[in-house]
Formats: sequence, C-alpha cells, structure tokens
Amino acid sequence: MTAETSQTLDRGLRVLKLLADTDHGLTVTELSHKLGVNRTVVYRLLATLEQHALVRRDLGGRARVGLGVLGLGRQVHPLVREAAMPALRSLAEDIGATAHLTLVDGAEALAVAVVEPTWTDYHVAYRAGFRHPLDRGAAGKAILSARQQPSADPGYTLTHSELEAGASGAAAPLLGVTGVEGSVGVVMLADVVPERVGARVVDAAREVAEALR
Repeated sequence: MTAETSQTLDRGLRVLKLLADTDHGLTVTELSHKLGVNRTVVYRLLATLEQHALVRRDLGGRARVGLGVLGLGRQVHPLVREAAMPALRSLAEDIGATAHLTLVDGAEALAVAVVEPTWTDYHVAYRAGFRHPLDRGAAGKAILSARQQPSADPGYTLTHSELEAGASGAAAPLLGVTGVEGSVGVVMLADVVPERVGARVVDAAREVAEALR
C-alpha cells in the first residue's frame, strides 16, 4: 500500500475477487484467514458491500457475489468493444470476411463488436447484439474449448452451417484476460474455411487479449 491508496477499498476489492473465484461462497472466518485481518473487519466490509448489492449472504452465512455486479458488468462491453476494434478491422480486411468479438452472457454467446470487410462483393451480415447458444457456432464452441482446457491453448474452432445455412465460422478464445470470457472469430460464405484463416484468427484473439490486459 502507498500513501495514495485506500486500505479499506483495497480490502473490499480483494473480498470481491475472492468471492468471484469460488462457486460455493466463503464464510467470514474463511475470508478473515485469506485477507489476514480479524473477523470484525470482514463483517464491516461485507456489510458495506451488501448495501451496494455487490455481496449477498445466504441462510448459512456464506458470502457470495451479489447481483449488483451485473450493473457494473454491463458497462464493460463498450470498453471491451473499443479495445478490440483495431484487431477486428485488420482481421476483416485481411481475410475478407465478417469479424466479430463475442462474450459470454449467461448461457449464451453475445456478439458485442462486428466489423465487415470493405472490399468484398459479398459477405455474411452479422450484427452486434446477435445471440446464440454457447454450444452452437464457432464463437461459442471456442469459449467452451477454453473452459475445458484452462491450462492449455485450445487453438481455434471451425464450424459449418450451425447458425446460418452455407456459412462457415472460425473462432479462437480470449486467453489470459481476467474477468472476460470470450472469443474472436470470422464468419464467411464458404463450404470450407481456408487453412490460413485459423491461424489468423488465433493471432487476432491474442491481439485483443493483449489490448485488454
């Protein structure tokens, strides 16, 4: 800690991060041990976070992340979209296909940024705001592949005619970005995705991930 930082705020943010990393919540005692502070301090932190709906406690007294974080999370999309645009533009122009950034939204994949190529005679129309199940389409399947291989680089995912007849997709997950689960990909009217596209999509996903770190 430095003179310019707040110890209380730092502890509160650490509480949120600890709770976000667990599916079953944490008790006051567990938080006390992890933070290295006494239980009274933890009680005060939780009470303050509860007032802002950032933390909730279940009937057993375990603290969990509250629904208030959803309101904060909605503001992340514009920031992520802005950071991803240069890489998406480069990808769309290079491949000649519609490029997109897709993030997880509940049980669905949500396209938050889309760039169409400027020089092609035709391309797939794909709009920001488009949703689809995570287990359909290259974008969602790339995200699921990263979940299944958290310690490895899953490469890229290819699909054909899963979301739109005659369209093929290629996507690679965003890796190493805390708090952001998503993928970068392209969709094109083709029966087979050209070989170089997969590697190019992986590079674009890496560029976006670096911009978000």
